[in-house]
Amino acid sequence: MVGLGALGLAAAPRLQSGLDTVLGKAATKDPTGLTGLLPGGGGFRYYSVASSVPERGPADYRLTVDGLVERPATYTLDALRGLPQTRVVRDVQCVTGWRVPGTPFEGVPLTRLLDAAGVRPEARAIRFTCFDGTYTESLTLPQARRDDVMVALRMQDKPLGHAHGGPVRLYVAPMYFYKSAKWLSGITLTQDVQPGYWEELGYDVDAWVGKSNGRDDAPTV
Repeated sequence: MVGLGALGLAAAPRLQSGLDTVLGKAATKDPTGLTGLLPGGGGFRYYSVASSVPERGPADYRLTVDGLVERPATYTLDALRGLPQTRVVRDVQCVTGWRVPGTPFEGVPLTRLLDAAGVRPEARAIRFTCFDGTYTESLTLPQARRDDVMVALRMQDKPLGHAHGGPVRLYVAPMYFYKSAKWLSGITLTQDVQPGYWEELGYDVDAWVGKSNGRDDAPTV
């Protein structure tokens, strides 16, 4: 019995990794959203509002920064990896209630990309678009310039996988996780806030954990 127990402990990480892979691939092709009800890696749930999402990598991934900027830019995955990175470890809190404690994210501080682009004086907000072709998000410029907001390339000390929004996603540490848009492909500076996908359906535009959407979760700040 002791031997079987030890074998189970040794096999658990591989079994969990396999489950994560299967659920992640299924979620990107599941228009019903039912796979989101199943537990994923480390307590995460998989969500997508698109019927399917193409996978992208170094050869075909691009991130554009445009709108009300002086110097529009397009970044490849290798270019983003070559920029100075930051690391943030916070709890991930979903507005549906689940929470994943102490989750490390690494990536490029969003403010670095904004400074490189040269934000024009009339810009007060940002609209984020994604290569799933459906999802959008928004932040005010002061929110975007926080030091715990990044263009994330790594999560849990490994490259960001497709099911978790890779190869690049937005990460907004102090807000509910729907603000951390997966499969990020566009950063557009705008004059005013343009509500994102879930905000158009009634979610709060300012999604501070514990202070919005009628929830009282412990803040992650």
